[in-house]
Amino acid sequence: MGRRNIRLEMSYDGTDFCGWQVQSKGRTVQGVLEQALFTMHKYPVKVTAAGRTDTGVHAAGQVVNFFTDLDSINGRRFCDALNYYLPPDVRVLKSEQVGDDFNARFSALRRTYCYFLYSGNVTLPYIDRYAVRYRNDLDIRLLNRYASILIGEHDFTTFAGAGDKSRSKRRIVYSSCFYMKGDLLVYKIQADSFLYRMVRSIVGTMLDLGRIEKTEEEFAGVVRAMDRSCAGPTAPARGLFLDKVFYGEKDTYSEIMESR
Repeated sequence: MGRRNIRLEMSYDGTDFCGWQVQSKGRTVQGVLEQALFTMHKYPVKVTAAGRTDTGVHAAGQVVNFFTDLDSINGRRFCDALNYYLPPDVRVLKSEQVGDDFNARFSALRRTYCYFLYSGNVTLPYIDRYAVRYRNDLDIRLLNRYASILIGEHDFTTFAGAGDKSRSKRRIVYSSCFYMKGDLLVYKIQADSFLYRMVRSIVGTMLDLGRIEKTEEEFAGVVRAMDRSCAGPTAPARGLFLDKVFYGEKDTYSEIMESR
């Protein structure tokens, strides 16, 4: 078959990982995936991801690509082959052969993140790894007024983590809203791309301002300030999921229709 480009859709529990990207110390998602590929190929195989999730952040729909010269495995069978070698907290959901020009990071048009919160006086052991407790007297209508201010193109310097190395802090947000999903309060945001710790900073700031019932105009002022010191605390990593990555208008349209 020759050299082929393989695309993976993946899910992982980020609790016991030091993020996506390989580093000198600590267990990473990229590290265990590349180790599985090394076992299969008998030489190092580098992978590219749509988003480099931070320590403790989860993924429901991470997208990855790599090149292979293994003739014995077709594109769809890489899913089962990799899951055999991967640990239980990392799963390949789908695999397929794609064109050589596909790049999981640079071909992506939009990315969606979801942040999960739950209310209550007791920490729920079965959900505490994946959601964060919040005060149940928060006004969701007010939170959604904050969220709507983020839609459009803005400079998000206010919400960039200290380690962000992006040349430009301008990003386009296509959707931003809070909604209830059963007993969970979910914040969902879709943008062309995100700054380092941007979503967690946005969530932390909105919750912080919501508790003291600041107006949406005051939140807009925080956004316009382009100053990290004006933002609230960074929300914990465990509530955040990379939900989905879009590579075409058809994908984006499908999500809009499903959400109705």
